[in-house]
Amino acid sequence: MDKKQTLSMIEELSNAPGVSGFEDEAAAVIRAYGAELGAVSEDAMRNVYLRRRGGEGAGEGPVLMLDAHSDEVGFMVRAIKPNGMLEFITLGGWTANTIPAHKVLVRNMDGKYIPGIVATKPPHYQSEVERKAALEISGMVIDIGAVSAREVREEYRISIAAPVVPDVRFEYREAHDIMIGKAFDDRLGCAAVLAVLKELSEEKLAVNITAAFASQEEMGLRGAAVSAQTVKPDIAISFEGCPADDTVLENYAVQTAIKRGPMLRHIDARMVTNPRFMRFALDIAAQKHIPVQEAVRTGGATNGGVIHLIGKAVPVIVIGIPARYIHTHHAIASYSDFENSVNLAREVIRGLNASIISGF
Repeated sequence: MDKKQTLSMIEELSNAPGVSGFEDEAAAVIRAYGAELGAVSEDAMRNVYLRRRGGEGAGEGPVLMLDAHSDEVGFMVRAIKPNGMLEFITLGGWTANTIPAHKVLVRNMDGKYIPGIVATKPPHYQSEVERKAALEISGMVIDIGAVSAREVREEYRISIAAPVVPDVRFEYREAHDIMIGKAFDDRLGCAAVLAVLKELSEEKLAVNITAAFASQEEMGLRGAAVSAQTVKPDIAISFEGCPADDTVLENYAVQTAIKRGPMLRHIDARMVTNPRFMRFALDIAAQKHIPVQEAVRTGGATNGGVIHLIGKAVPVIVIGIPARYIHTHHAIASYSDFENSVNLAREVIRGLNASIISGF
């Protein structure tokens, strides 16, 4: 895997705007990188499908689905106030105290992105009660510098329902192998799927691979409800940018630290991972000396929660790439964790065949 080229791909994917329901630019980047790897198609939800090209494939063999989601958390304009401020709602899960004072980009009716700042009432004008009260998103606005609703609509050409994305640019700090950017949940997963397909592009495999880049995961796994029915997999690997816990838990409880390899979850709110497929993946990681972390999650969910219930049930593992502070404007992740996620998936895929899959 060429690190420079891979980082360039991650940068493009991270920087691309694509909140839930408005994944157009992110999907375009995926299509561009996927064109050399297979046959690309889309559906009306903006799910992108990539059927593997290269090698001899497996003919009538089992179908392996590689899943990631293309959307990111963001906002939508709910109303335009007379003074030009924009009221908004969230798309995906946000914590109110992480939102204010950050830059955002509002897409106008011409497809241009207008910079703005999420604002709250300045402390100088707050009462004592207001200063002590918990932040509420309903009390925040986006300020694009306008002074009237007319200016917003006619000059900035912003309307209600305009999508809003964090204004963040990707950077890689080579000295410490650290990536900083937005949308690591789940553009890192999208990049991993593309990297795996490139790694295996000339190999003969015992499975037929279709990658699916699902839309609207952050709104309740909606895209995967369609993509899983479209692909009809016999087995699946879902890639996720997962929340790192190494800054919030005591060391003994940490299961998703950066720089310790991908995280394989045994359970979350929507899926008990197939224990036989999990054991297969863990054994391969040990044999190939690929660092992994195991996690028991009490909350959260991935597209695996939908995929594993399709048809007669689908064995699914989730390869999580740890990222600190997802569902905020900025995230921090390690390139080595990304690389090991790709390495693990590649080796698992090489080991799969119809007989092994039937045993799961």
